[in-house]
Amino acid sequence: MIFSINFLSKLAAILLVGIFCLSECVLVKKNLSENFQDFKQDLRIVVLPIENLSGTAVPLKDIKESLIKNFKIHGLSIFENEELEKFMARNRVRYTGGIDAATAEAFKKEIGVDAVLITSVELYNETDPSKIALICRLVSTGSNPVILWMDSVGLSGDDLPGILGLGLIEDPHLLMEKATESLAASLRRYLAGNIERAGVKKSKKIFNPKVFYNIPFLSPDNRYTVAVIPFFNDSTRKNAGEIIMLHFVMQMMKQKNYNIIEPGIIRQELLKMRLIMNVGISLSDADLILSDLNADLMLSGRIMSYDDYIGFFGKAKVDFSAQLLSKMERKIVWRSKSFNEGDDRVFLFDWGKVNTASVMASEMVRIAVESMVKQ
Repeated sequence: MIFSINFLSKLAAILLVGIFCLSECVLVKKNLSENFQDFKQDLRIVVLPIENLSGTAVPLKDIKESLIKNFKIHGLSIFENEELEKFMARNRVRYTGGIDAATAEAFKKEIGVDAVLITSVELYNETDPSKIALICRLVSTGSNPVILWMDSVGLSGDDLPGILGLGLIEDPHLLMEKATESLAASLRRYLAGNIERAGVKKSKKIFNPKVFYNIPFLSPDNRYTVAVIPFFNDSTRKNAGEIIMLHFVMQMMKQKNYNIIEPGIIRQELLKMRLIMNVGISLSDADLILSDLNADLMLSGRIMSYDDYIGFFGKAKVDFSAQLLSKMERKIVWRSKSFNEGDDRVFLFDWGKVNTASVMASEMVRIAVESMVKQ
């Protein structure tokens, strides 16, 4: 009898503790959600003029207006364009594909914005089926700019044609709206506390690196500062080196062990060094860059193909190699080679075909980055 009473007492105590912990967890989650909501409402964002990496004519103003509209729909506070134009003229800001430390600090001190939104157009085509690919990132202002969020979107009007082509998107402006709304929703999820980390998506073996090797170098308890520099462009696609660099920055951000340096800071460093990479970067130059940026690792590479196609017939193609240099060990600790075409393993009615190089590159880079931590 005494045993039964003791048992029931312990059981009741456990249940009470469980209920208390559950209520505390709900309260903590609620408080976190409220904090993120407050942060979202207070965050003042300025949308920089769009960078065109497509090599073709692009309605940059329309894309920017579409982004601002969708960000406002999602409740974000966007800084007015007139003040931005005055600031850029006063500080002689011409490059809008990144931000250096001096400009980030000026944004904070002079006009009081908390973050800048940097958008690059990777692909834009109005020929049926229309296509668009955008890469977007949010960077904090102040003396130490940090990438807060980054995402990309690649769409083609025939991605989901459906029965009798009822799902085709023929209007390029509708496709643009869909792309900018996707980015706005992604940023909203981030500000709501839903931070995407690597390993969430299931990898498709078709996009695995064709060759890779790594020397185990990551300590799970450490964070490594990484400088990702533009890839040497050996392709026929203009700006392909900058595009694939941005894909690596985006995917490496999702790994918990890396702090990625804002590309605008790296660009400023390369300009300061007057470094011209005719065939890649030398070890001595890499040592100097890593020391000046106080970085632990440098990622560089070469892009051989980055091809999109116009019309309904054709295939996207992406071919690149990448390597990771360790400052401490002064040697390559990871190397990868990837190559894919949009119709790889597609046998019937184009099911599973990837219509843009952007979408394919994003998946290829994601899996390549995940291979860095394999033992």
